[in-house]
Amino acid sequence: MIRKAIIAIVVYIVGLTPCFSQEFLGNIQIQHQQVEGVDPSVFKSMQTSIFEFMNNRVWSSYNFQIEERIEFTMVITISEVQGSDIFRGSINLVLQRPIYNSDYNSVVVNLIDNDVRFEYVPYQSMQYSDGTYTDNLTSILAFYAYFMLGLDFDTYSLEGGTQFYEKAMAVVTSAQNSNTKGWQAFEGPRNRYQLVENIMNPSYSDLRTLLYEYHLKGLDEMVDDKTGARAIIVRTLKNFEKVYDKRSGLYILQVFIEAKRDEIIDIFTDGSPAEKVEMINIMKEVDPSNASRYEAVL
Repeated sequence: MIRKAIIAIVVYIVGLTPCFSQEFLGNIQIQHQQVEGVDPSVFKSMQTSIFEFMNNRVWSSYNFQIEERIEFTMVITISEVQGSDIFRGSINLVLQRPIYNSDYNSVVVNLIDNDVRFEYVPYQSMQYSDGTYTDNLTSILAFYAYFMLGLDFDTYSLEGGTQFYEKAMAVVTSAQNSNTKGWQAFEGPRNRYQLVENIMNPSYSDLRTLLYEYHLKGLDEMVDDKTGARAIIVRTLKNFEKVYDKRSGLYILQVFIEAKRDEIIDIFTDGSPAEKVEMINIMKEVDPSNASRYEAVL
């Protein structure tokens, strides 16, 4: 894959020649069936504005070819409209990564953010500047843009996404005085602050090692060496175990397990009895409520 080579030498390239291009190929959906009395054109305008904000903006200094753009789906469900321009709801974000030499896309993250409240005025341009809180909608979108870049880069090089997690944390910091939910550490264990704090926390760095080895050394090798790739993947699953033993309810750990559960089951359906047992033992510990699903591969 071209991008694998690009990311491996990107620091050198950027040092020589600045290069910029859009990073995302995102599918934006606005679900508004729960609300009535609002002109549907408002939601159509909202969808277009968010699509353009995420896909047309340049988020980094890296050069992405069109076929290398990061694919994601963002479903924004509007559950309440206050006045004419205050919207409440949730975001379901699914980030995918293409697997080398195949037509398969692996889900890297699949999460739901229920703390979504923002102001939106139809046809008004969306403005955002790093380090500055302008409004909640652009801050939420920028946060997830940088978070997705961090995850994607982590799957191609060990801890390669650090600079983007730092940018995501900067978005969190700038939103601390906004009086809107989702940004504060004290609000609970499952919010935007916790999401990026967890992934940056050195205590849980085994998860970033898993992102790299599972995808680049495991899935990317699956077509050429299924047995060898599966052996690497079962080894990387032990990183789930290491983090679970430190903090079983860690938000980012639960997010990754949720994203990878079905894929792990599929991978080991054709594994050897020993591989199946090893996978089952690990996943039953870190994801006990779904133990029967893992055991079904035997």
